[in-house]
Amino acid sequence: MKGFRTHLLPTDKYKTNTLVLKMKAPLAKEIVTLRALLPYVWQSGTKTYPSMKALRTHLDELYGATLNVDLTKKGEYHIITVRLDVANEKFLKEQPSLLRQAVQLLSEIVLSPALENGRFVSQIVEQEKRALKQRIQSVYDDKMRYANLRLVEEMCQNEPYALHVHGRLEDVDAITPESLFSYYEKALQEDEIDLYIIGDMEETSTLEMAQSYFQFPSRSTQEAKQASTPPKAITNVREVVEKQDIKQGKLNIGYRTHITYEDDDYYALQQFNGIFGGFSHSKLFINVREKASLAYYAASRLESHKGLLMVMAGIEPANYEKAMQIIHEQMKAMKQGDFTDEEMEQTKAVIRNQLLETLDTPRGLVEVLYHNVVSSRKRPIEEWLAKTDEVSREDVIRVAEKIELDTIYFLTGMEGEQ
Repeated sequence: MKGFRTHLLPTDKYKTNTLVLKMKAPLAKEIVTLRALLPYVWQSGTKTYPSMKALRTHLDELYGATLNVDLTKKGEYHIITVRLDVANEKFLKEQPSLLRQAVQLLSEIVLSPALENGRFVSQIVEQEKRALKQRIQSVYDDKMRYANLRLVEEMCQNEPYALHVHGRLEDVDAITPESLFSYYEKALQEDEIDLYIIGDMEETSTLEMAQSYFQFPSRSTQEAKQASTPPKAITNVREVVEKQDIKQGKLNIGYRTHITYEDDDYYALQQFNGIFGGFSHSKLFINVREKASLAYYAASRLESHKGLLMVMAGIEPANYEKAMQIIHEQMKAMKQGDFTDEEMEQTKAVIRNQLLETLDTPRGLVEVLYHNVVSSRKRPIEEWLAKTDEVSREDVIRVAEKIELDTIYFLTGMEGEQ
């Protein structure tokens, strides 16, 4: 459509119809905090419903529709998501055109926000700046999230991925209603925009609705491409120890996988992660947590669009060396093919079930499909299921051999210090 894509997913599986708008732009220090503020200002008032109270009252009138905004990083991209869930009108007696009203409201939230003197309302901006500071600050209070953030900052220094999804605390105060509005106009012109509509609908009329309500300013339709950071050559492993007044140590380890969602090896990498630390039957969980009783939690996860593998473990500070040794041993075991056929099968079953479970909710379905927007690689669900089944032991060993340790970050207590 004019400058944006609409994805229709007709299904009568849900009692609700879901609209999801996603706006994607390259992560950049200059704009990350503005973008982090923008969707929260949107949900605080529109032209017709100029306050949060008026907007919430209208949502209630739409049979309890719900509105959510969210920010995520996928690889080197910053993604704004606005989601509106509304009842399927077929289940209502008087059958109002709820889907049309939802499309109209979503377009108003994004395209006709509440303004004063041709810019955002200063009271709303100030209120949302305070809330944004609290969101950024809350990471420092949650030590698990904090340790993960610090690992990423240390590991991805001078790479856009090091930026926090909610932006930079030191940049919040300088934002004005004018500067935010000026950035908003730029984002509408330059972001890559995707609208997903999921539910019980008539396709032609739904497309016409999307086309008539979403009139974006003239935009360059080319995709918002990130100049991807070249793979980093690891010359030496960095070890960072930070001390705070905490009881439980947080050990976070970052590896470069040299494999992303674009690559054929992606399915084997998912299988590797499942056996290594992704699930409750994995090596990290069983050997670090269960057998050695060294950790309160021990797991690993992938950042598929950036090619990172992160290990997280909560340990007693005194157990640092022992925990590191066991984690290294599990990685070595993976590289040597020291895992059973039973572990392979169990992992494939869990990956399959997880994927099917994710597809069972409108939100999950959009997240899986959106990978195909962030990446130039399109993976149909059928391919995902079939290729997961085809992964062999040799494939897992091959991806394991590519994985390189990059950074070790340890957040520990201050015991014994005067």
